[in-house]
Amino acid sequence: MLDSLFMFSAVIGGATFVLRTLLMLFGVGDDHSFGADHDIGAGNVSTEASTSHSDTDAGTRLLSIQGIAAFLMIFGLVGLALTREVGVAPPFAVVVALAAGIASMWALARVFGMMMGLQSSGNIDLQQTIGREGVVYLTIRPGSGGQVQVDVQGRLGIYDAQTNGAIELATGRAIRIIGVRASTLVVEALPAT
Repeated sequence: MLDSLFMFSAVIGGATFVLRTLLMLFGVGDDHSFGADHDIGAGNVSTEASTSHSDTDAGTRLLSIQGIAAFLMIFGLVGLALTREVGVAPPFAVVVALAAGIASMWALARVFGMMMGLQSSGNIDLQQTIGREGVVYLTIRPGSGGQVQVDVQGRLGIYDAQTNGAIELATGRAIRIIGVRASTLVVEALPAT
């Protein structure tokens, strides 16, 4: 009877775990967890609502489909190994199998959590450019603007720029960012060296 429970858990958990892993590798299906928040409709989306899911991936929680499948698989496999191979008493085998299943859920949640920590939003905060130096990429003419190349948040990028001065800044000229207007950088020329 207990061997049947362990076998059933191992087969169901293993099949679900393998299927979910394959689906995740191919980007198929949604991640659903117990107690997850779901937005329905796009009519009333606020900034808070649109960012609320940024770090709440199903794989990072213990009670995800993947976590439960891992629990069942490890619970069944450890239970079978203890009762059939080692010959441990059934009550002890159940306790150890439960502990192993919970440990596998926890380990899986930690691995997915660490993987989610590798994600980057990709958003650039142009306010962090103020005070930085860069180079004119496309000549900046007074009144019409141009482009500069500057390192922002560890990324070298090309951004629209304008100057407050009346002097044209030629390509290759060293500049310093002194402000930001909307998505355009305000620059000043650095003294020629």
